[in-house]
Order: sequence, then C-alpha cells, then structure tokens
Amino acid sequence: AGLEENRAIMPQGEAAGRGTAQPQDQGWAWMVLLAAVVLQGLTLGFPCCIGVFFKDLQHEFQASNSQTSWFPSIMVAVLHGGGPLCSILVKQFGCRFVVMLGGLLSGLGMVSSSFCKSISQLYLTAGLITGLGSCFSFQAGVTVMGYYFVRWRTLANAVASTGVSLGFTLWPLLSQYLLDKMGWRNTFLIFGGILLNCCVCGAIMRPIQLASGSLLESAKPKEEPGSGAEEAQLSNGASPHHSTLQKHTRRTKCFQMLQKYLAFDIFCQNKGYQIYTIGVAWTMMGFALPHVYLVPYAIHNGVEEGKAALLISIIGLINIFIRPFTGLLSGHRVFTGRRIYLFSLAALLYGLSNFICIISAEFSVLILYCVILSIAMSGVGALTFQVLMDVVEMDRFSSALGLFTILESITLLIGPPLTGFLVDITSDFHYVFYNSSFFLISAALFMGLSFCALEKKNKLREASKACLDNPSRYQYSETSTEPKAE
Repeated sequence: AGLEENRAIMPQGEAAGRGTAQPQDQGWAWMVLLAAVVLQGLTLGFPCCIGVFFKDLQHEFQASNSQTSWFPSIMVAVLHGGGPLCSILVKQFGCRFVVMLGGLLSGLGMVSSSFCKSISQLYLTAGLITGLGSCFSFQAGVTVMGYYFVRWRTLANAVASTGVSLGFTLWPLLSQYLLDKMGWRNTFLIFGGILLNCCVCGAIMRPIQLASGSLLESAKPKEEPGSGAEEAQLSNGASPHHSTLQKHTRRTKCFQMLQKYLAFDIFCQNKGYQIYTIGVAWTMMGFALPHVYLVPYAIHNGVEEGKAALLISIIGLINIFIRPFTGLLSGHRVFTGRRIYLFSLAALLYGLSNFICIISAEFSVLILYCVILSIAMSGVGALTFQVLMDVVEMDRFSSALGLFTILESITLLIGPPLTGFLVDITSDFHYVFYNSSFFLISAALFMGLSFCALEKKNKLREASKACLDNPSRYQYSETSTEPKAE
C-alpha cells in the first residue's frame, strides 16, 4: 500500500489525534528510516538463522528433514502471504499500531517456542505466530515509509533494505553463539525479547498528517452507487425481499474485497502480470532451499558449526553493499522496461551457482558459492517489486501485490519440505541444490523468453494498428489487389 501511494495520506486510524502537519523527507523522517532499517533486520533477516538450529531440533524431537523444514517454511510463507490481512489492519488502525502488534506477536511466538514439547507445536508458535507478527511489522513499516518520504523515497527504500542484509549477517552469528552457551530453548527465549524491539520501532513511527483537509478526505472509501439506498431499505425493512437483498449486498461487498486485495481480474487480463506472477511463484520453490539447508549441508560434510553459521553471515555481509547498489542501478532510465530481463538473469545466476556446492563441500569452495549466491540474491531481492510496478498500473498495484504474495507464499511453504522429503529418502543433500537449480533456471528461462515473445507480439500489434490508422502510407500501386485477412 505504501508503494502505491504517491501522496502523504495516513489511514483513517491514524488521521485522528493530530492537527499539525509533519515535515516530509527531513527531520523525524530520518529517525523513521533508521527504525525501518532495524525493523527489516528483525523481521526479514530473522528466518535466515533457523538453519543453525536444524540439527538440534531434529535431535530434540526425533524429526526428519522434511518435518523440521516445515517450521521455517511456515514462518517465511506467513511472512510473505499475510500482506492482504496486514493491509486491512493498516487501513483500520494505522501503521504504528500494526507494527507494534506485529512486534508483540513475534516476541510471544518465540517465547512460546522455548516451551514446545513437539515439532508440531513449533509450527504454531514460531511458524504461524512469529511469522504473522513479522509480516505485520515489516509490511506496515514499509507502508509508513511511503508517507514520510516523497522526494527521497527511492533512496529511503534502498537504505531500508540494508536492514535485511544486516539481519542476514548478525542473526546467524548471534544464534550460533547463544546456541553454544545456552541451548536452543534459552536462545529462543532471548530471541523473543529481541523481537519485542519491533514495538520500539513502531513507537518511533508516529502518525503523519498534512494540513490540507482535502487530501485526508480523499482517503475515505467511496460509496458505491446505490449502496446507500439499498442499505436504507435493509435498515427500514421496507423491501419485501429483505433477506435476498441482504445476501446480495454481502456478496457484493465480498467480491469488492477480493477485487481490492486479490486482483484476479488483472491476472486474467494482463499477460505480463500473469507471466511474472507464475514465474516468481515457481522461482520461490527453489529460492529458500539454500538458506534452510546450507548450514546442515556444511555440517554434514565435516565443516565446524561455527564456520557453517558464518556462511550465512557472508551472504548477508555482501548483500549490505550489493543490494542497495542494485536497486539504485536498476532505477536508471536505461533499464526502464527491461528490468524483467535483469531479474531473469539474476535468477539464472542464482540457479547456476548451486552447482558449485554439488562439485565440492570444502569450506573455501562454499565461501565462493556464498559470494556468487549473494550477488544473485541481491538482484532478485532488489528487482522483485520494481518489475511488478513495471507490469501493473500503480492504481492497482496494491491489489496485484496481494495475489502476488499469496501465490509466492504457497510455493515458499511447500518447497523446503518437499526437498527435505527427497533428502530423507535418498540420504543425499545434493538434491537440495539440484532442486533449487531446476526451479530457478527453468523459471528464469520461462520469464525471459515469455516476455521477449510478448514484446514482439506487442510490436507487431502496434505496427498493424499504425497500418490501419494511416492506410495511405501503405497503399500499393495496384489498387485492385485486395488485402489479405490478418
């Protein structure tokens, strides 16, 4: 929602209680940016450290690779797929409340996880509750950035994304240290306290309101034609078909809600959005596999636990420098309309890099793998939403984003457990990287070739339209010849 808005308007829940205008792109806005950096590190960066606890959780609950991988899969899927619910809460209660609610849920989920007696309980506490809390904090935090920054919005979003890289760097190192000193239960308890700092970040993100009343008024939802008269009839009981009208009204409101947050009409009509959504959803089947299984794979091949955790930190450290640069570079006008090819190239490099792990599991080779993987991952992460803005009109972006994240979360959910099941059957960790390469390479080729074909089709259509608009320019000398049907 924050990416969609080009004007600084707070939701109804935050419009009340402040009568003075807040400056944008200056002053307190930079404190909000600092809070957003911390927030993204606490939310998006947190799931990367779960691989450190993989072997301990397996041993504690006597669980297979597939059963254990459901825990991070649920967390990441809910983090990405809870977007529509977060948008509804932001509209009703405002960004600040939702960020703080998310911090409370995240902390509660991890504290509860430290008392779990079975792996299935961990699915509910750390997977569902912590994942949902992280979703609320992250997405509401991104939304409030769109209100505080107008002129420097691109720069602010690029700087805020460094929080993810900081999280990737620090979470694994902290996890391994606490795990060695205290065990996984006490570590999860401490993590609950750390994630409560999302509430502090939310408190910094105070509501902003412009002095102009017309803008605030435009934020109110428009009434549908005839809805007022219909509701009046229902309230007065004047209609003979009271129950029928009531059901019809409910169906209309439900359809409008789905249309607003899940853009099925765009998916059916916009070929570019259709190709990109399917391609990204397919990509996510293999995208998270190295993050979940890289540490267990390294430990399985004789790498020390401390060094194995350091691999994830290397990925995050390189991301700190590469990801903002990639985001700013792709925003140059030279790449306008061509970002989908950059995204496909990054996904292709991601898939090809997995073959390094198949060749060797030496620590020095795994460091090289992490460097290349981090560069590719920076491209995918920085371009995902920019490409979506290219293929969808901005007035429908939030709707398109809702369906996009739902489909993405489904594949993020089922990818690691399916691969874990394959590893359990074969006892071979190489299938993690085979699967990841298959999904990423095939998705990259699908998107790149499909958009290339779509672009050629659009050019032919435009040329044909130009012929029809200016027939005198394309007349033949022999006027008796009849044109063939296209």
